[in-house]
Amino acid sequence: MTDVERVYKEIREEQAPYFEDDDIEYYLDKNNGDVEATIYEMLIIKSEDSSVEVSGLITGDTSGYFKRLASRYKHFNSGTLIGG
Repeated sequence: MTDVERVYKEIREEQAPYFEDDDIEYYLDKNNGDVEATIYEMLIIKSEDSSVEVSGLITGDTSGYFKRLASRYKHFNSGTLIGG
C-alpha cells in the first residue's frame, strides 16, 4: 500500500469525501513525507464544521468523529529538556 493509499483510507475519504484528488500528495509533501502527521492534519481540516444542509435536509455534524480519529495520530513531545 502506498503512502497516498494509506492516508486515503485513514482519513475515511471513501466514506466522507472532502479533499480533491491531489490534496493528499500536497499534504504529504507539506509534512515532509510523514504519513501520520499528514493524516493528523487532514483529519483536523476535515473536522471543521462538516454539517450539510440541502433543501431543508440537515446531516449531523461529524467534526467530533474526525477529531477523535485525528487524536490517534497526534505527535506528542515526550523528550527531556536539558537545563542550564
